[in-house]
Formats: sequence, structure tokens, C-alpha cells
Amino acid sequence: MEKSKSKKLSRFRSLDKLIKFFDTHDMGEYWEEIPKAHFDVDIKKRVHLFSIDAEIEGKLTKIAKSKHISSEKLINVWLKEKLQEQMKGKTGTAAI
Repeated sequence: MEKSKSKKLSRFRSLDKLIKFFDTHDMGEYWEEIPKAHFDVDIKKRVHLFSIDAEIEGKLTKIAKSKHISSEKLINVWLKEKLQEQMKGKTGTAAI
């Protein structure tokens, strides 16, 4: 098996010059020169899916569009507000 022949990468005075260089050169020719990065990832965000009545979804989407935000963002904002109210004891359990 033949060892790949990498070219030696020159030092660059700025990131812009490095970027311009690789706009016209193949990064694969310099692969051996690129330092390997090692890091740990600790992702803690979890997504929970809930079903929403179709009638509610339509109204929710319309409101979200009028506010130029996603339906998901609107739902989360409203739920946080409602939870804060509940935690402060301002409202009782509402009938749906």
C-alpha cells in the first residue's frame, strides 16, 4: 500500500488568505498537515412531542406567522407563561 504524499502547507498571515487559498486548492492535498481535533460533546437538550388538536394547530400557526416566529417557539413561550402563572398560584386549573 502506497503512503499518500501530502504537500506542505504554508503559514498564512490571516484567515482570509487561508480561505482564499483553499478556494483554489484541493484541501485533500494537504490533509496530513491539518491537526486533528479531539473534544467531548455533552448534549442535554431533549425534544418531547405532543399531539395538538387540528383546530388548535390551525389557529396557532396563523398567530405564529403573524408574529414571525415558529409555531414551536410560540407554544413554548405560552407554556412557560402558563407554568409561571400556575407556580405563582394566580390561576386554578382551567376546564378545557
